[in-house]
Amino acid sequence: MCGIFAIFGNACNNPECQQQQSANGFNGESKMIKTTNEFPGETLREMAYRCSTKQRHRGPDKTGIIEFKEENSVMVHERLRIIGVAHGDQPLQNDNGNITLIANGEIYNFIKLSNELSAFYKKPYEPRSDCDVIIGLYEKYGDDLVHHLTGMYAFVLYDRKNNKTLAARCPFGIISMYIGEDVHGNIWIASEMKCLVEKCPYVQNFPIGSLFSHQLGTSNKWKFIKYFKEDWITKVPQLKVDLVHFRETLESAVRSHLQCEVSFGALLSGGVDSSLISSIATKIMREKNPNFKLQTFSVGLTGAPDFKYSQIVADYIGSEHHEIHFTVEEGLDCIRDIIYHLETYDITTIRASIPMYIMMRYIKSRGLKMVLSGEGADEILGGYLYFHSAPNAEEFHYETVSRVLHLWSNDCLRANKSSLAWGVELRVPFLDTNFVNYSMSVRPEDRMISTDEKKIEKFILRKAFSMNYLPDEVLWRQKEQFSDGVGYNWIDTIRTYASSHINDDEFEKAKELYPFNTPLSKEGFYYRKIFERIFPNQSCVKTVKQWIPRQDWGCALDPSGRAQLVHVASKKINE
Repeated sequence: MCGIFAIFGNACNNPECQQQQSANGFNGESKMIKTTNEFPGETLREMAYRCSTKQRHRGPDKTGIIEFKEENSVMVHERLRIIGVAHGDQPLQNDNGNITLIANGEIYNFIKLSNELSAFYKKPYEPRSDCDVIIGLYEKYGDDLVHHLTGMYAFVLYDRKNNKTLAARCPFGIISMYIGEDVHGNIWIASEMKCLVEKCPYVQNFPIGSLFSHQLGTSNKWKFIKYFKEDWITKVPQLKVDLVHFRETLESAVRSHLQCEVSFGALLSGGVDSSLISSIATKIMREKNPNFKLQTFSVGLTGAPDFKYSQIVADYIGSEHHEIHFTVEEGLDCIRDIIYHLETYDITTIRASIPMYIMMRYIKSRGLKMVLSGEGADEILGGYLYFHSAPNAEEFHYETVSRVLHLWSNDCLRANKSSLAWGVELRVPFLDTNFVNYSMSVRPEDRMISTDEKKIEKFILRKAFSMNYLPDEVLWRQKEQFSDGVGYNWIDTIRTYASSHINDDEFEKAKELYPFNTPLSKEGFYYRKIFERIFPNQSCVKTVKQWIPRQDWGCALDPSGRAQLVHVASKKINE
């Protein structure tokens, strides 16, 4: 993964456009942003470089920049070299320089696409990196190129000949991306919001599964085209699960995610999701090298529930396993850093991100640049413990739909930004588009909590991989949410610590101070207070979507898995 940043001169020179921009509160000037007193005389290129510095942790290997002076536009790329290490530095351009690309992510079907482009160009097409195929696809398909991509991505393309910008974000928002507008109507796009807030009074999340195609210098309003449209989003599916196809589709996803030119490892919590990804990856890598040892990593407080099971899996698959221990105090020290890096005030996301942030720093110190992880399975298959309370199959399905389509705001946000805070790429095979589409097309009766011999969440996943992939005590282990699995004392302490910073009088004013996403607890109030100090721009507040448990299903307000009555330790938190 990497970091992308762009400014496109969008101020209009014709009277109609200027009138429209004036009505929207912009002055319609054709000159680029004025310099500030802090940086007098700063050029556009210098400003772009400085703004992108705020996300340079995402791509510490190389900064690339192209300025288009006549168009008042600039594109910056912060690169983390994973594929195409020698030749894939960005921005990338086509042969005549009319098309320029900055991209963040991985295109997993780039080899297949390269073969198709060879036929299109009628000569061998040798991509400089996996993302390079986006340029070729644009030349062949135009805006429809997104229908041919498989992967996790956020990209911005500039067609200089037609003075047009094209941007897109992958279907589930695995990669973060934001878009904003300055006081002159110019368009700003970045991987992280912190790059935009200095100059953009308006900032928003770039919609997932969407395309932004804009003719620069016109009065056309912004338009996001939703390109990811599947029947399972709006209809309850009736397809009966085929466990063999289910297993093969996930194995294929893992295989595609192993394309890599640098050292890699896997996160291994000891839960079924990360354990299966580690096991499948090991089997695939040993097809060519029987002695291959996957490096695996788990994190927690001393005595954390996850350590016992992650070691069992590591022994079973023969990995080189690392346990990263942290103290409660070390975790609490990270709260402000996490809110800065993740750009959120959501309680669940902050709780779970701190252990991952600590673990990723250790992984970086080991010289790894990429890790596999198990994010996504709980959303697709209803793996969170509160799904035990689903009243019927239809509600179960639509709740999984909601969770999948909001991954960008919590688990994907955590995974992407916690890892890239240290320049490590995290890949999520469960969110492979083909696997998600098949799994979400399976009838909810098959994905719900099994009423057969084992009443447990994610039954079909466990059943499909019940042939020597994992030991039974891990394969059939109850769900332990990551922030709980690193040590129960972590959740109890961070809740108490955060709440202690807010007194009763202050909390009583929560609705008055924060009418949007009003904090429902002192812990949430504390995180919100820090967030607004870091990001005072009020449009930033609306980029955050909080996850609140389904209280209409009888679930507890606290998002911890232990707060759910089905959890084996639930009595401790509910007493």
